[in-house]
Amino acid sequence: MMPFDAAARVIEEAIGARVFPAAVAEVGASRGVLWRDAFGRLTFDAESAPTTIDTPFDLASLTKVMATTSVVMQLMSSGTLRLGEPVSAAFREWRGPDRESVTVRDLLEHASGLPARLVDAPPTGRREFEHEICVMPLEYEPRSRSIYSDLGFILLGFLAEDRGGASLATQFDVLKVRLATDDPDVHSRGVRLQPDLADLAFDLGPDVRRSCAPTLPLDDDSRRGRVLRGEVHDNYAAALAGVAGHAGLFGSAAAVGRFGLAVLRAARGQDEPTPFSPSLVATMTTKSAVLGSSRALGWDTMLPTSSCGTRMSPAAFGHVGFTGTSLWIDPVRDRYYVLLANRACGGGSVDAMRDLRRAFHDALVDA
Repeated sequence: MMPFDAAARVIEEAIGARVFPAAVAEVGASRGVLWRDAFGRLTFDAESAPTTIDTPFDLASLTKVMATTSVVMQLMSSGTLRLGEPVSAAFREWRGPDRESVTVRDLLEHASGLPARLVDAPPTGRREFEHEICVMPLEYEPRSRSIYSDLGFILLGFLAEDRGGASLATQFDVLKVRLATDDPDVHSRGVRLQPDLADLAFDLGPDVRRSCAPTLPLDDDSRRGRVLRGEVHDNYAAALAGVAGHAGLFGSAAAVGRFGLAVLRAARGQDEPTPFSPSLVATMTTKSAVLGSSRALGWDTMLPTSSCGTRMSPAAFGHVGFTGTSLWIDPVRDRYYVLLANRACGGGSVDAMRDLRRAFHDALVDA
């Protein structure tokens, strides 16, 4: 069985097992798209609209690397932000002997001491979030381990806005324009494609929202009982009006693939006029020195036990999103892999999604 056929079968079997109702996959190389296909319907309802290759998905934590980490990279490139800068220099409430040494690097590497989430329900607005995160007790000694933290990336989003002098969404839109204007045409088996980056955004227009793959709020979300279509699934991001450092971005597989293509080219040393230089991408994807951590700066790195499966090269890096999304990039094999799904629409468990991702990526390594 050919790799793309095998990967398609993995997705179709997952839909049959109700891991998710809808999915779009894309695989590409530095020369462009190799395969893209859509699967299932937008919900488990048999009358629901079929998924198309243009269907936008809630990208969830892909926001961390696509938006926040990328904007931080641009601020680093201009000298506006430094990895070694103490967090206390940016937030006046970040005080105390347990946290004075924490840096921007520690936030990016999920090694700041912050827990994953707040104990109580999310507050409303930036000022309250900033206060809660800055004064809460740390969960562990900074840099002694790595604990995946939405809170650290919420702070990074605030910091990027302060240093960039504009909202995270606005700064990402500027970066997106640079992506769109750098060789916007890619080729897939002789077919000329023009991925539209307009639907890669924190705030989608009304027509695009209606075409989104929906999700369902979690039980502890005050919005439970509603279907979320083009409205961010994460309740922290919702409390921040849909724009946050850890979640809030929406996009199609083509748009995520266009981003992945630019990062792949930079990771392979192709110094083109994109927002991503080879040296910066190398810095951001170098594995952390924190003991036992697989994290780089924003990105995760390849482990045979991770969602990227067992067969990618040790140089591979990527990220996943709670709703069912993922982007992995392997510069040695010259491939990027996009899988967008809406597991958070009454689908399977986090473990079931993880198993699906592993099988999907293992099926594609020889593509």
